Amino acid sequence: MANPFSLEGKVALVTGANTGLGQGIALALAEAGADIAAAGIQPPTETEQKVRALGRRFLAIQANLISIEPIPRILQETLDGLGRLDILVNNAGIIRRADAVDFTEQDWDDVMNVNIKSAFFMCQAAGRHFMQQGGGKIINIASMLSFQGGIRVPSYTASKSGIAGITRLLANEWASRNINVNAIAPGYMATDNTAALRADEKRSAEILGRIPAGRWGTPADLGGAAVFLASSASDYVNGAIIPVDGGWLAR
Repeated sequence: MANPFSLEGKVALVTGANTGLGQGIALALAEAGADIAAAGIQPPTETEQKVRALGRRFLAIQANLISIEPIPRILQETLDGLGRLDILVNNAGIIRRADAVDFTEQDWDDVMNVNIKSAFFMCQAAGRHFMQQGGGKIINIASMLSFQGGIRVPSYTASKSGIAGITRLLANEWASRNINVNAIAPGYMATDNTAALRADEKRSAEILGRIPAGRWGTPADLGGAAVFLASSASDYVNGAIIPVDGGWLAR
Protein backbone atom coordinates (compact mmCIF):
# COMPACT_ATOMS: atom_id res chain seq x y z
CA MET A 1 0.00 0.00 0.00
CA ALA A 2 1.31 3.44 -0.95
CA ASN A 3 2.22 5.75 1.92
CA PRO A 4 -0.84 8.01 2.41
CA PHE A 5 1.35 10.61 4.14
CA SER A 6 3.79 10.97 1.23
CA LEU A 7 3.97 14.34 -0.50
CA GLU A 8 6.32 13.19 -3.27
CA GLY A 9 5.72 15.18 -6.45
CA LYS A 10 3.67 17.85 -4.65
CA VAL A 11 4.34 21.59 -4.39
CA ALA A 12 3.44 23.53 -1.25
CA LEU A 13 3.18 27.31 -0.98
CA VAL A 14 3.81 28.51 2.58
CA THR A 15 3.43 32.15 3.55
CA GLY A 16 5.65 33.58 6.27
CA ALA A 17 8.10 30.67 6.12
CA ASN A 18 11.32 32.52 6.90
CA THR A 19 11.23 31.71 10.63
CA GLY A 20 9.14 30.16 13.38
CA LEU A 21 6.01 28.16 12.68
CA GLY A 22 6.12 28.73 8.93
CA GLN A 23 9.65 27.42 8.75
CA GLY A 24 8.77 24.38 10.86
CA ILE A 25 5.81 23.58 8.60
CA ALA A 26 7.81 24.09 5.41
CA LEU A 27 10.53 21.72 6.64
CA ALA A 28 8.01 19.06 7.65
CA LEU A 29 6.34 19.21 4.23
CA ALA A 30 9.74 19.02 2.53
CA GLU A 31 10.72 16.01 4.65
CA ALA A 32 7.52 14.34 3.44
CA GLY A 33 8.56 14.96 -0.17
CA ALA A 34 7.10 18.32 -1.19
CA ASP A 35 8.89 21.11 -3.01
CA ILE A 36 8.43 24.48 -1.31
CA ALA A 37 7.54 27.99 -2.41
CA ALA A 38 7.88 30.51 0.42
CA ALA A 39 6.23 33.93 0.22
CA GLY A 40 7.02 36.71 2.67
CA ILE A 41 8.70 40.01 3.41
CA GLN A 42 12.06 38.74 4.64
CA PRO A 43 14.34 36.49 2.55
CA PRO A 44 13.83 32.91 3.80
CA THR A 45 17.55 32.16 3.57
CA GLU A 46 17.75 29.65 6.42
CA THR A 47 14.57 27.89 5.35
CA GLU A 48 15.88 27.60 1.79
CA GLN A 49 19.16 26.08 2.96
CA LYS A 50 17.35 23.51 5.10
CA VAL A 51 14.82 22.59 2.42
CA ARG A 52 17.51 22.17 -0.24
CA ALA A 53 19.54 20.05 2.19
CA LEU A 54 16.57 17.66 2.17
CA GLY A 55 16.87 17.36 -1.60
CA ARG A 56 13.77 19.38 -2.38
CA ARG A 57 13.34 22.34 -4.71
CA PHE A 58 12.76 25.77 -3.16
CA LEU A 59 11.41 29.05 -4.51
CA ALA A 60 11.52 32.34 -2.59
CA ILE A 61 8.84 34.92 -3.42
CA GLN A 62 9.12 38.43 -2.00
CA ALA A 63 5.71 39.75 -0.99
CA ASN A 64 4.08 41.82 1.74
CA LEU A 65 0.64 40.43 2.55
CA ILE A 66 -0.50 43.52 4.41
CA SER A 67 -2.38 44.05 1.13
CA ILE A 68 -3.86 41.58 -1.33
CA GLU A 69 -2.09 43.19 -4.29
CA PRO A 70 0.73 40.59 -4.58
CA ILE A 71 -1.52 37.52 -4.39
CA PRO A 72 -1.97 36.88 -8.14
CA ARG A 73 1.79 37.26 -8.62
CA ILE A 74 2.55 34.86 -5.76
CA LEU A 75 0.42 32.17 -7.36
CA GLN A 76 1.84 32.76 -10.83
CA GLU A 77 5.46 32.76 -9.64
CA THR A 78 4.84 29.47 -7.86
CA LEU A 79 3.37 27.89 -10.98
CA ASP A 80 6.10 29.31 -13.21
CA GLY A 81 8.93 28.39 -10.87
CA LEU A 82 7.87 24.96 -9.62
CA GLY A 83 5.39 23.86 -12.27
CA ARG A 84 2.34 23.23 -10.10
CA LEU A 85 0.60 23.97 -6.82
CA ASP A 86 -1.03 21.34 -4.61
CA ILE A 87 -0.92 22.73 -1.06
CA LEU A 88 -1.42 26.21 0.37
CA VAL A 89 -0.42 27.01 3.96
CA ASN A 90 -1.68 30.41 5.14
CA ASN A 91 0.80 31.02 7.93
CA ALA A 92 1.75 34.72 7.55
CA GLY A 93 0.51 36.69 10.52
CA ILE A 94 1.24 39.61 12.82
CA ILE A 95 0.15 40.59 16.32
CA ARG A 96 -0.20 43.91 18.13
CA ARG A 97 -0.67 44.15 21.91
CA ALA A 98 -2.48 46.89 23.82
CA ASP A 99 -5.43 47.23 26.18
CA ALA A 100 -8.70 47.33 24.27
CA VAL A 101 -9.44 50.85 25.49
CA ASP A 102 -6.18 52.08 23.97
CA PHE A 103 -6.11 49.99 20.79
CA THR A 104 -5.54 52.04 17.63
CA GLU A 105 -7.28 51.81 14.29
CA GLN A 106 -3.91 51.30 12.59
CA ASP A 107 -3.10 48.29 14.76
CA TRP A 108 -6.57 46.90 14.10
CA ASP A 109 -6.31 47.34 10.32
CA ASP A 110 -2.75 46.04 9.97
CA VAL A 111 -3.48 42.80 11.82
CA MET A 112 -6.81 42.21 10.11
CA ASN A 113 -5.32 42.89 6.67
CA VAL A 114 -2.55 40.32 7.08
CA ASN A 115 -4.22 37.70 9.24
CA ILE A 116 -7.69 37.40 7.74
CA LYS A 117 -8.14 39.51 4.60
CA SER A 118 -5.01 38.30 2.80
CA ALA A 119 -5.53 34.78 4.11
CA PHE A 120 -9.04 34.67 2.61
CA PHE A 121 -7.92 36.00 -0.77
CA MET A 122 -4.97 33.58 -0.81
CA CYS A 123 -7.54 30.82 -0.28
CA GLN A 124 -9.66 32.24 -3.08
CA ALA A 125 -6.76 32.35 -5.54
CA ALA A 126 -5.57 28.85 -4.66
CA GLY A 127 -9.14 27.56 -4.68
CA ARG A 128 -9.71 28.76 -8.24
CA HIS A 129 -6.53 26.97 -9.31
CA PHE A 130 -7.45 23.80 -7.43
CA MET A 131 -10.88 23.73 -9.08
CA GLN A 132 -9.22 23.76 -12.48
CA GLN A 133 -6.78 20.96 -11.62
CA GLY A 134 -9.30 18.78 -9.79
CA GLY A 135 -8.38 19.32 -6.14
CA GLY A 136 -5.91 20.56 -3.58
CA LYS A 137 -5.23 21.16 0.09
CA ILE A 138 -5.52 24.40 2.07
CA ILE A 139 -4.21 24.67 5.62
CA ASN A 140 -4.96 27.84 7.55
CA ILE A 141 -3.13 28.69 10.75
CA ALA A 142 -5.63 29.43 13.49
CA SER A 143 -4.84 29.91 17.20
CA MET A 144 -5.98 29.20 20.73
CA LEU A 145 -7.69 32.57 20.27
CA SER A 146 -9.90 30.99 17.62
CA PHE A 147 -11.57 29.39 20.67
CA GLN A 148 -10.84 31.86 23.47
CA GLY A 149 -10.86 35.61 23.98
CA GLY A 150 -7.37 36.30 25.25
CA ILE A 151 -6.33 39.69 26.60
CA ARG A 152 -4.74 42.78 25.05
CA VAL A 153 -4.86 41.41 21.48
CA PRO A 154 -8.29 42.46 20.14
CA SER A 155 -7.49 42.44 16.43
CA TYR A 156 -5.51 39.19 16.70
CA THR A 157 -8.41 37.49 18.48
CA ALA A 158 -10.85 38.79 15.89
CA SER A 159 -8.65 37.67 13.01
CA LYS A 160 -8.06 34.18 14.37
CA SER A 161 -11.75 33.73 15.18
CA GLY A 162 -12.31 34.75 11.56
CA ILE A 163 -9.83 32.13 10.33
CA ALA A 164 -11.89 29.44 12.05
CA GLY A 165 -15.01 30.78 10.39
CA ILE A 166 -13.69 30.99 6.84
CA THR A 167 -12.06 27.58 7.18
CA ARG A 168 -15.48 26.07 7.86
CA LEU A 169 -17.20 28.18 5.19
CA LEU A 170 -14.73 27.25 2.47
CA ALA A 171 -14.90 23.59 3.46
CA ASN A 172 -18.67 23.74 3.06
CA GLU A 173 -18.36 25.25 -0.40
CA TRP A 174 -15.38 23.32 -1.73
CA ALA A 175 -15.38 19.83 -0.19
CA SER A 176 -17.41 18.50 -3.13
CA ARG A 177 -14.72 19.89 -5.47
CA ASN A 178 -12.01 17.70 -3.90
CA ILE A 179 -10.52 20.69 -2.07
CA ASN A 180 -9.81 20.12 1.61
CA VAL A 181 -9.80 23.25 3.76
CA ASN A 182 -8.70 22.76 7.36
CA ALA A 183 -6.76 24.62 10.03
CA ILE A 184 -4.14 24.04 12.68
CA ALA A 185 -4.51 25.93 15.96
CA PRO A 186 -1.09 26.19 17.61
CA GLY A 187 -0.94 26.57 21.34
CA TYR A 188 1.65 28.70 23.06
CA MET A 189 4.71 28.38 20.85
CA ALA A 190 8.26 29.64 21.32
CA THR A 191 8.35 32.08 18.40
CA ASP A 192 9.03 35.78 17.81
CA ASN A 193 5.32 36.53 18.33
CA THR A 194 5.49 35.22 21.91
CA ALA A 195 8.87 36.69 22.84
CA ALA A 196 7.28 39.36 25.04
CA LEU A 197 5.14 36.79 26.85
CA ARG A 198 8.07 34.47 27.47
CA ALA A 199 10.13 37.38 28.77
CA ASP A 200 7.42 38.20 31.33
CA GLU A 201 8.26 35.75 34.12
CA LYS A 202 4.87 36.01 35.82
CA ARG A 203 2.83 35.63 32.63
CA SER A 204 5.06 32.85 31.30
CA ALA A 205 4.70 30.91 34.56
CA GLU A 206 0.91 31.30 34.42
CA ILE A 207 0.85 29.95 30.87
CA LEU A 208 3.14 27.01 31.58
CA GLY A 209 1.09 26.17 34.66
CA ARG A 210 -1.94 25.52 32.48
CA ILE A 211 -0.23 23.46 29.74
CA PRO A 212 -0.44 19.74 30.64
CA ALA A 213 2.68 19.04 28.55
CA GLY A 214 4.55 21.49 30.80
CA ARG A 215 6.44 23.34 28.07
CA TRP A 216 6.11 25.87 25.28
CA GLY A 217 5.61 24.29 21.87
CA THR A 218 8.17 24.44 19.09
CA PRO A 219 7.71 24.93 15.34
CA ALA A 220 8.58 21.26 14.79
CA ASP A 221 5.56 20.27 16.89
CA LEU A 222 3.26 21.40 14.06
CA GLY A 223 4.92 19.18 11.47
CA GLY A 224 2.83 16.05 11.93
CA ALA A 225 -0.49 17.87 11.74
CA ALA A 226 0.66 19.81 8.68
CA VAL A 227 1.79 16.70 6.81
CA PHE A 228 -1.47 14.94 7.69
CA LEU A 229 -3.64 17.80 6.42
CA ALA A 230 -1.50 18.21 3.28
CA SER A 231 -1.57 14.53 2.36
CA SER A 232 -4.11 12.05 1.02
CA ALA A 233 -4.42 10.70 4.59
CA SER A 234 -6.81 13.61 5.25
CA ASP A 235 -8.94 13.32 2.11
CA TYR A 236 -12.14 13.01 4.19
CA VAL A 237 -11.22 15.73 6.68
CA ASN A 238 -13.04 18.98 5.93
CA GLY A 239 -13.47 22.13 8.01
CA ALA A 240 -11.50 20.76 10.97
CA ILE A 241 -9.50 22.96 13.33
CA ILE A 242 -6.85 20.78 14.94
CA PRO A 243 -5.33 22.11 18.18
CA VAL A 244 -1.62 21.44 18.65
CA ASP A 245 -1.40 22.89 22.13
CA GLY A 246 0.15 20.47 24.61
CA GLY A 247 -3.32 19.99 26.10
CA TRP A 248 -4.11 23.68 26.77
CA LEU A 249 -7.74 23.48 25.62
CA ALA A 250 -8.33 20.27 27.56
CA ARG A 251 -7.37 21.89 30.86
